[in-house]
Amino acid sequence: MESLTVPPEIDAWFAGRGWRVRRHQADMLAASDAGRHALLVADTGAGKTLAGFLPTLADFTPSRLGGSELPEGLHTLYVSPLKALAHDVQRNLLAPVEEMGLPIRIETRSGDTPSERKKRQRTRPPHVLLTTPESLSLLLSYPDSFELFRGLKRIVIDEVHAFATGKRGDLLALALSRLQAIAPDMRRVALSATLANPEGFREWLAPWDEIDAVELVEGEVGAAAEVEILLPEEERVPWGGHAATWAIPQLYDQICANRTTLIFTNTRFLAEYIFQNLWDVNESNLPIGIHHGSLSKEARRKVEGAMARGELRALVATASLDLGVDWGDIDLVVQMGAPKGSSRLLQRIGRANHRLDQPSRALLVPGNRFEFLEATAAKEAVDEGERDGEDFRPGGLDVLAQHVMACACAGPFHEDALLGEVRSSLAYAWVDAVAWERVLSFVATGGYALKAYDKFKRIIRGRDGVWRLTHPEQAHRHRMNAGIIIDSEMLDVRINAGRGRGGRSLGKVEERFAAALSPGDTFTFAGMSLEVIKVQDMEVVVKAAKASAMIPSYGGARMPLTTHLAERVRAMLVDRAGWARFPDDVREWLEVQDWRSQMPGPGDLLVESFPHAKRHYSVYYTFEGWNANQSLGMLITRRMEDRGLMPGGFVANDYSLAVWGLKPVADYRPLLSPDILQDEFVEWLQNSHLLRRAFREVAVIGGLVERQHPGKRKTGKQVTFSTDLIYDVLRKYEPDHVLLEAAWADARNRLTDIGRLTSLLERSAEQLVHVELDRVSPLAVPVMVMIGREATPQGSVDDELLLEAETLAGAAMWVDEPAERDLG
Repeated sequence: MESLTVPPEIDAWFAGRGWRVRRHQADMLAASDAGRHALLVADTGAGKTLAGFLPTLADFTPSRLGGSELPEGLHTLYVSPLKALAHDVQRNLLAPVEEMGLPIRIETRSGDTPSERKKRQRTRPPHVLLTTPESLSLLLSYPDSFELFRGLKRIVIDEVHAFATGKRGDLLALALSRLQAIAPDMRRVALSATLANPEGFREWLAPWDEIDAVELVEGEVGAAAEVEILLPEEERVPWGGHAATWAIPQLYDQICANRTTLIFTNTRFLAEYIFQNLWDVNESNLPIGIHHGSLSKEARRKVEGAMARGELRALVATASLDLGVDWGDIDLVVQMGAPKGSSRLLQRIGRANHRLDQPSRALLVPGNRFEFLEATAAKEAVDEGERDGEDFRPGGLDVLAQHVMACACAGPFHEDALLGEVRSSLAYAWVDAVAWERVLSFVATGGYALKAYDKFKRIIRGRDGVWRLTHPEQAHRHRMNAGIIIDSEMLDVRINAGRGRGGRSLGKVEERFAAALSPGDTFTFAGMSLEVIKVQDMEVVVKAAKASAMIPSYGGARMPLTTHLAERVRAMLVDRAGWARFPDDVREWLEVQDWRSQMPGPGDLLVESFPHAKRHYSVYYTFEGWNANQSLGMLITRRMEDRGLMPGGFVANDYSLAVWGLKPVADYRPLLSPDILQDEFVEWLQNSHLLRRAFREVAVIGGLVERQHPGKRKTGKQVTFSTDLIYDVLRKYEPDHVLLEAAWADARNRLTDIGRLTSLLERSAEQLVHVELDRVSPLAVPVMVMIGREATPQGSVDDELLLEAETLAGAAMWVDEPAERDLG
């Protein structure tokens, strides 16, 4: 495939910086010149984003224009999963544009963009618009979207792996279909550094499953990352806990030894907790920042700017900075706690150095012994170039309903034409005439059980067969409430502006946390100690405090342990020769486990049973992730209760599940038979809060329940009350309602990892191994120490966990201990 040649202006700009146009960058230009879509898979630091934009820059060079007039209107759309990434790309794109003297106007558009600028962008758009899937969907809901996008040449989707397999990917896939219908010659481009399945992403990117129309461009291989695992100086990896606060002194030494260190945590709570611990030991008063999604836009931008200018020595962050933000002067990336997947770890490692020819340096800090094994598995996967990722699944009906409403807001539509657009995407190729009719009926009336209520009537089909809005006001209501990310209800945290009035916003905390606050309470947020003045009108008004007692915890989704890493950890456990590379205490832990019990090898489901504190315990070593283990615990205890085994409860982590009761279990096969998913699972899910929660989310996404009204926003309690009422009505009168089906799909897959659970139960029928012990085993200690702590935010109880773990471990590791030893 030949390019029209790299324009001399671009060649000269590269040469002026001492660079060369890399092969994959030239290949992206060639794919564009050939009129093809393209998927670029290239290491971080390979100039991926610039490669995606090279064809756009080329179109504006004098050598390509040849005296012709400049392209008018919107030329290129750039879609990223994060607002921060769009702003970072804008900053980095401006340099080549200005230095080459190209007449390209570049702007961003997100929820943070002022309304006046948003309005102007629709009538006088820039040449390049950087946005998010949600903002793009809203743009498509305006009548002038047809004119705005008619001349669109390209859409560049950055970090495509981060959202293509989820609901944001569904929304973007539908937007791509609509854009392609408006601008048939538009070319699609997707970029990523970490794809385990490039062919699957080519298929997702292609319109009408025309995978051969998508060129796969692979980047030049960069220098291998240098990954190390940090161990305690006394060479004792902790038994329990997840915050890894034991590493704070060593971590501070690393910050002192490097110019800039980026520290990743897996949750917002841990980001605040680790940040606070670092400040407690920050004797040199080094500039250390914090960044996560609940902080205010101003706070995030301030930190991002400081990092870009090299003013911070360290930054503690969450997944809010996983992707693409280009700070080339980061010397070291630290992962606190388990990495959960090799691709996620690679993405985070890529934030360091950001040069293809020099290795990125990373330090993994495990919180406990299983996390040490997981960190080792992730390190070895990175060293071997292995990737992991989520599978694609059918697009959600709630997202489709939202898209139908957006299209109706843009103008009247014929249902056959719109169905054709929808089915051109991989996510919705499965939608047949029956499913389509059900979705249209829902958007039109709310469904059979709700059609008597005028409030649910949003669109209507005229005698001409064309669908239109029932009232122009519906468009405004849709735009106020559209979106895919449904966080828990949040309250603004505002600094006191005098007389108890809220002033500058620091960010947001969840409603359930704010509900427990009273005037005088103190908590830590945005790295500051705050005292509550009052909680009122969806705001927490605060002032500076001298001490703090709490850190807000958030109900965000847990990062799942990938199947790929789980299999690697299982293989480690039975590779006895490989234990020699582990620290002495980890090796001894495994050796005593092997001597006293058995290892959970690949394919096996090991169950250990033992007495402890006058109860009978069973530990199931599943390695299927927290969601699957949590669901399995609920199902097993229900089945134990039906069989008179008097269950007491359970706790779960990513690797295992501990269940206890007053009677011993003689035979585990009936507890694990696959029919549990047809019997107990269905009954439990129908009556559990999980399905109600899933329904609440799909009801908001599908537009059945509105969070916002002009001048007013519903509280989380109000939304829950509304959705619970509708849920009960639909279950009784319309059990096959579109949103109940969507909620079932969400609850079964996202909330319970039903696929992994099914595989586990099928495996147990053939490969169940039961070992009966007289006391707790070494491998059981990490999950056993969670008993009584599972409802407490991880991190704040680490010291108590460690003390309890040592007591349990003493019993587990005592080889010659008499069987009657009291373990309580």
